[in-house]
Amino acid sequence: MREFQRANGLWLGLVLLLAYAGGCSAAAGNVQEAPAWRAKVRAFAAEHFKNPAWGYSHCERDYELARALAAADQARLDDDVLYAAAFLHDMAAFPPWADEKVDHADKAASVVGSVLESMGFPMKKLPAVQGAIRTHMYQRDPLGPEALYLHDADALDWLGAIGAARILALVDPNGGKPTGPDAVGMLQKNLAEVPPRVLSPAGRKLLGPRKEELADYLRKLAGETDDFHTL
Repeated sequence: MREFQRANGLWLGLVLLLAYAGGCSAAAGNVQEAPAWRAKVRAFAAEHFKNPAWGYSHCERDYELARALAAADQARLDDDVLYAAAFLHDMAAFPPWADEKVDHADKAASVVGSVLESMGFPMKKLPAVQGAIRTHMYQRDPLGPEALYLHDADALDWLGAIGAARILALVDPNGGKPTGPDAVGMLQKNLAEVPPRVLSPAGRKLLGPRKEELADYLRKLAGETDDFHTL
């Protein structure tokens, strides 16, 4: 059964990859130079967002997976909105934008405009960017295609092998918080709470393999650590 699930997951991944590639090929006949603000946004994210769980690499994965999911569903996106939202959605998890009194998604939505305006972003699209950022976490309800596919990409990044890698990378090597057992609890919470909140058809198709991957890792880890007691 697990072999079938893994094979099915690989097949679905290939379908998503081909769908994404097909979308790129269709657009190739109307190639345009990327606007300068995109390079500025990417450089800004690479410079300021340094964290193994929700830093720059997470932004890259969210953007690419959101595009692939939308292509698989044949959904039309405003790529400017998705790009800006994907690379800046977690900016309020970092200083100087972080505010412990405000949810990081709401804070990021409130401050992202000043950053984008300084980079030459087409500001008429700002409300859509803010909406996608505000609802990117799996607990929230996205409105609009860019928000939906960013939301699902962000949720899926908490599952599978990458979901385990992200959480375990947060463990304090000096014995502070989070500890190894804390990380296990976070992974178990993600495995229970994230899957029901993946909403798009393409996202739901990826759920089975990613859930099984994370669940299998936790089973093996429990078996090798006396049910996590020697972790």
